[in-house]
Amino acid sequence: MNDSGHAVANALAYYGIEPDGLVVIHDELDLDFGQLRLKFAGGDNGHNGLKSIRRGLGSGDFFRVRFGIGRPPGRQAPADFVLTPFPASAREELALEVGRAADAVETLLMDGLDTAQNRFNS
Repeated sequence: MNDSGHAVANALAYYGIEPDGLVVIHDELDLDFGQLRLKFAGGDNGHNGLKSIRRGLGSGDFFRVRFGIGRPPGRQAPADFVLTPFPASAREELALEVGRAADAVETLLMDGLDTAQNRFNS
């Protein structure tokens, strides 16, 4: 994810898709585990993957589905935290939340951003 901008730009060019036709689903430290926020455009908020995609596209004008993972415990480095597997105790809930995120993307694509935000932003 951290260096995906070139690949994303190439894929969009190959398929003739403009950046505003892209949906990026990404982890979000600033949201509690399982919270979702959908939005269009914006900055990268320090997220290296979003920085790379913005750089590759020359634009931040794409949809984002922010999936909350929460903050690292104690003094754990954020980079280490995001690369650590979810604990076994959270995997059942994770599966439910991933399904909910998939439903949010489907709603975004079928019914638009406003409807998806009203239904899934938590």
